[in-house]
Amino acid sequence: MKNALLLHGMPDREEYLDPTQPSPSNHHWFPWLQKQLQMKDIFVVALDLPEPWRPRYEAWRKEFERHDVGEQTILVGHSCGGGFLVRWLTDNPQAKVDKVVLVAPWLNPPGVEDVDGDTADFFEFEIAADLMNRANRFVMFESSNDYPSLRASAEILRNQIGNLEVRTFKDYGHFCLGDIGPEFPELLEICVS
Repeated sequence: MKNALLLHGMPDREEYLDPTQPSPSNHHWFPWLQKQLQMKDIFVVALDLPEPWRPRYEAWRKEFERHDVGEQTILVGHSCGGGFLVRWLTDNPQAKVDKVVLVAPWLNPPGVEDVDGDTADFFEFEIAADLMNRANRFVMFESSNDYPSLRASAEILRNQIGNLEVRTFKDYGHFCLGDIGPEFPELLEICVS
């Protein structure tokens, strides 16, 4: 059975605790994408990861691994969620999935200071040289006007993941609700193609 796991990014603590804001898994384009994939008979789980304002790799890994990940799985990670997927796939060389889609992936590159937050050892890893072998298709979405650390993260991935399929968008910001609205048809197209 085809399935998809959607991973959000790292909101700041105030946003996360604001009762007027949706949970990270129900924010931005996540609800729309989840419904669109369900209508294509793809079982979808949009994860809410523990303490997302200060991500801890082991806590996120434990929650992520409660779900089925296999050869028919589509993995979508936004921002810190994309960085998590790169690390998880690096740490799991036996993993094999259908697609990995990284939307504005963040790796907290050294020397680029524009994202606040305590990420501890979340990004202390080296990207596996054979990462592309873990998915049938590996796609990264980037925007011309994203934050400097996101553009630097995209550059790292472009340089370290051979044959990475890169989709560059003009003025899509960080691919958030205020940047692109509640729908993301370009992402849906990759997920179902």
